[in-house]
Amino acid sequence: MAKFFINRPIFAWVIAILVMLAGTISLIQLPIAQYPTIAPPAVEIQVNYPGANAETVANTVTKVIEQNMTGVDNLLYFSSQSNAGSATVSLTFASGTDPDIAQVQVQNKLSQATPQLPQEVQQQGITVSKSSSSFLMVLAMVAEDDRYEQTDLSDYLASNVQDAVSRTEGVGSVQIFGAPYAMRIWVKPDALVNYNMTIAELQSAIRAQNAQVAAGQLGGAPAVEGQRLNATIIAQTRMSEPDQFENILLKVLPDGSQVRLKDVARVELGAENYAIQANYNGNPATGLAIQLQTGANALATAEAVKQTVEELEPYFPDGMKMVTAYDTTPFIKISISEVAQVLIEAIILVFVLMFVFLQNLRATLIPTLAIPVVILGTMGVMAIAGFSINTLTMFGMVLSIGLLVDDAIVVVENVERLMSEEGLSPKQATIKSMGQITGALVAIGVVMAAVFAPMAFFPGATGAVYRQFSLTIITSMGLSVLVAIIFSPALCATLLKPVKHKENGGWGPLGWFNRTLQKATLKYRDSVHSILRRTIRFGVLYLGLVAVLAFLFTRLPSAFLPDEDRGVFLTQMQLPVGSTMEQSVAVMDRIENYYLNEEDAVQSVFSVVGFSFSGRSQNNGIAFVRLKDWSERTEDQDVTDVIGRAFGFFASVKEAMIFAFNLPPIPELGTATGFNLYLQDRGNLGHQALLDARNQLLGMAAENPILEQVRPNGLEDAPQLKIDVDYEKATALGLTIENINNTLSAAWGSSYINDFIDRGRVKRVYLQGEANARMLPEDVSEWYVRNNQGDMVPFSSFASWEWTYGPQRIESYNGVSAMEIQGQAAAGYSSGEAMMAMEQLISKLPNGIGYEWTGTSLQERQSGDFAPILYTISIFVVFLCLAALYESWSIPFSVMLVVPLGILGAVIATMLRGIQNDVYFQVGLLTTVGVSARNAILIVEFAKDLQEQGKDLLEATLEAVRLRLRPILMTSLAFIFGVMPLALSSGAGAASRNAIGTSVIGGMLGGTVLAIFFVPLFFYAVRKVFPPKQQEE
Repeated sequence: MAKFFINRPIFAWVIAILVMLAGTISLIQLPIAQYPTIAPPAVEIQVNYPGANAETVANTVTKVIEQNMTGVDNLLYFSSQSNAGSATVSLTFASGTDPDIAQVQVQNKLSQATPQLPQEVQQQGITVSKSSSSFLMVLAMVAEDDRYEQTDLSDYLASNVQDAVSRTEGVGSVQIFGAPYAMRIWVKPDALVNYNMTIAELQSAIRAQNAQVAAGQLGGAPAVEGQRLNATIIAQTRMSEPDQFENILLKVLPDGSQVRLKDVARVELGAENYAIQANYNGNPATGLAIQLQTGANALATAEAVKQTVEELEPYFPDGMKMVTAYDTTPFIKISISEVAQVLIEAIILVFVLMFVFLQNLRATLIPTLAIPVVILGTMGVMAIAGFSINTLTMFGMVLSIGLLVDDAIVVVENVERLMSEEGLSPKQATIKSMGQITGALVAIGVVMAAVFAPMAFFPGATGAVYRQFSLTIITSMGLSVLVAIIFSPALCATLLKPVKHKENGGWGPLGWFNRTLQKATLKYRDSVHSILRRTIRFGVLYLGLVAVLAFLFTRLPSAFLPDEDRGVFLTQMQLPVGSTMEQSVAVMDRIENYYLNEEDAVQSVFSVVGFSFSGRSQNNGIAFVRLKDWSERTEDQDVTDVIGRAFGFFASVKEAMIFAFNLPPIPELGTATGFNLYLQDRGNLGHQALLDARNQLLGMAAENPILEQVRPNGLEDAPQLKIDVDYEKATALGLTIENINNTLSAAWGSSYINDFIDRGRVKRVYLQGEANARMLPEDVSEWYVRNNQGDMVPFSSFASWEWTYGPQRIESYNGVSAMEIQGQAAAGYSSGEAMMAMEQLISKLPNGIGYEWTGTSLQERQSGDFAPILYTISIFVVFLCLAALYESWSIPFSVMLVVPLGILGAVIATMLRGIQNDVYFQVGLLTTVGVSARNAILIVEFAKDLQEQGKDLLEATLEAVRLRLRPILMTSLAFIFGVMPLALSSGAGAASRNAIGTSVIGGMLGGTVLAIFFVPLFFYAVRKVFPPKQQEE
């Protein structure tokens, strides 16, 4: 095939141009993302139950839903959180599951459970969304002057922005940090008693008089003959103003006077709830948190959301503005652009290196021209396969720079050698060269494909990480081989000029380089000759190196993915149980002031009191901290440094526990960096036993030097006021249980009555006791219930109260009562070591207490389990491919024995830089397997051919190492220079680039410096034991 294109170079150019054209079109259309879809699909169920405590929500709502979720296809795990007034059930499915099908199945199961749920829950509605648990971004609505309070901002956001953003493509669900307007009816218990009325009578009157009546038509069909009038009849409609509600008639007294709602209650246009208080940079604000839809592109979704807000901004009232308070997507843009910059740097470095070795601009252009053909061709294949431009595919491109020019270098170098040594014309030299090296090119391509192909078949999130990377590498390597056989020979035959043999290697610096390399080559050949005379001694040395590798590899700390500076982080606070909103706001103000006034790296802080990822309560809060752009920060303003300094300040805040933490590498898999597990009550020991076990675990973790920031991601049990109703006494007094419960629920927890119209939107009407009538336990006595005799009976006549202790949040994992624990490794330790330490501590807990990893930690555990299998399969497949190519079972051993030497180099380089054994290291290790085998193939292929031409084994081996040293050094250095910008880069996404770059460079150095001496030894020893004639027999 090569000869055909050597004779028809224009044909080769046409193919190359068409490939580049298709790739350019694909490049414009390819979506951009940080990662491919790694996180398993998730579906979230959200339920509201106003006034109910966590235990009531868990028993009447959460458990009912969980028990009905059995039989859902591909369900990986599920968790639930029951808080006061709300519940969330999150279901995570196996990777590859269609999120739409998963959502439909969940909704079908939920429809079976809905009739079993309390009526109040069904009235509020149940939300099912396919979204991740983390926030993609947070938009803040801020008042520019004093005209608006937080309630006004929240209502405008809920009424005019929320729906539009929710409809934006890619948005899974949204959450408002605030509440829309509601008609609040604050009941005065003393006035009720004065007028001899009850809450139930108020509810009934409001429902009756705030109603929309469908009254029909005048002259509606069928009409009488001759009817000439048709009109709609308007009767009673829903109210819209507070004064309309105030004038609701409750009763008429015997003297003719009337009792209206304003006589027994205060009516105002307030908020649906007052559970959250938010600030942006210290000013009142409200927020809209956006969760990404499962499988959606984060960058495209964020851009679409910003576009939606841009379209709405002209209609905002004067004095209101919307800002992006928290955004995880700038990191994606910058990290991808950084990798693109690395790609350009790699091409320049490789070009310079090739020129130094080839010393001919025409010859240097040939491998350089191969780069755009292969890169753009790979883009075209990516578009067909449905891939995106992401960190992994870009890494594949960078690594392929060094690999793809290798093939072209091998062609050009061999052609130039033949022209110089044998005096052939460019065309003759090219034809002869391709006859010599085509087999090696195919072998190298097959081996590299064999190394990476098994990665594409692994399941789960780890497989998703590997898949696009491996297929990108395989595609680029396949195209590289085709370019080396089709395009490069055509260029060699047409661009190169005859080369005369240079005496003494030429003149100037390049001449000195040539002479030095020639001398080094002769010394290298002599060294190999010496090694071949001492095979046993160097065989023992090889075994010693393998033993060192085994020792170092087991000491390498493990992780899933490296932590990155994403330009944002979170700070979570929790005050002692029973703390009020006022106390929490005071602590949050201190946090805000520290970040805004003491930390130069911080751009903005959006704080929320009443909400955090550990639960919703007055003693909880969270701050979304946005850092300045990476280019505006100094070396000591990395997110890790900022968080470290923040902890120093937080230690002085005695009123609360405050934790600042970075985001996990894959935000869809959790909310915080470090590890994440659920401690489970497997033995049904009860809530208190689980709580005791958790506290015991936290105590042991605090004393363990490997662990830090180990904390419960939940709410502590808190004092609760228990009201005991004496049902026998209540019945004797003529009271009904329904009226008692309704009065208690409405007065203290709020009661949803019906809806009203506010500025064209339907909003809710709530009835609740006035604040001063529900502040102290004794206030229970102020409320009355009517008996069957029409008398008003105070609660104190049939009920008593006592203080008790109970949970504010109840969690479960896979249907088992659980408590979530988060933490991270101390400085100098890896997440893998921290996870092992936690497992050891948990083993000391009482029988019946178990645990399960979740989120990123679960993926890390699974990736660690898969890694040895992946290495084994890749090496085995490479061996089989070599056996097929060489039609020999013995020769592949001489190639494969070099692999541990490359791995040794990768491990040493990784340990020296303090990098962990994560997914990127594993990718680098597999790349090392391929490039180590490639160097070995360049020697073995020539030695085998020379031996088959009649030379003895020793002479063939020594001649092969002399001939192939230059191309091996050239290709190896080209690969190292191509990857070096990855290892040395900084800025957004640098941790990932450093991890993969360091391991690959270390592996390349080990696979070159050691391999050039050991490969001849392996080939010589194998052919001694298994000579060709013996194989044929």
